[in-house]
Amino acid sequence: MSALGELAAMMPSPQDGGPSVPWEELEASWGAPFPSDYRAFMETYGPGAIEDYLEILQPATWDAQRTGSGMSPGTKNARKGWDLEPTKAFSVVSPPVLIAWGVDASADVLCWDASGPVPDEWPVLVWKRGAHEWRRYECGMVEFLRRTLQGELESNPLGDAALWGRQRAKFLSREEEERLLDEGIDPWE
Repeated sequence: MSALGELAAMMPSPQDGGPSVPWEELEASWGAPFPSDYRAFMETYGPGAIEDYLEILQPATWDAQRTGSGMSPGTKNARKGWDLEPTKAFSVVSPPVLIAWGVDASADVLCWDASGPVPDEWPVLVWKRGAHEWRRYECGMVEFLRRTLQGELESNPLGDAALWGRQRAKFLSREEEERLLDEGIDPWE
């Protein structure tokens, strides 16, 4: 079974899948294609939240001026964080090319090290803000999520145990979460 299939067994996806994404436009703006597991995740789930803790960012074009939330601001934040946090739990020859794909309620930022020429080989880097350190995981985004939910990594990669070893998780798209909130329903209960 693929990593996405294993993840879907632990975290059911929305019935309609994710929204259509203009990949060519996005990839031209970032200067590289996105990893195939991320593209498959977006087709299956789309952007949204896992257990009201981890936000999977909406794929968006690079905009160095954009502020707020999203892929560009998350990336700018991660790149600043790289310089601010001296502790790296791995050796570094040169600074990585960071692209953020997730943020969590602990203010951690989840990225790819997009330095390599093959996107499917980009490792996940996590800026664990509360611990003031960066950690590197030699896997893609979907495998990282699966291993986090299974508790299979060396230690909890995030600032809270909300997802660590959980085995089952709830994913809500932004649209579904907003719809439920508009109806006065707490989407996470």
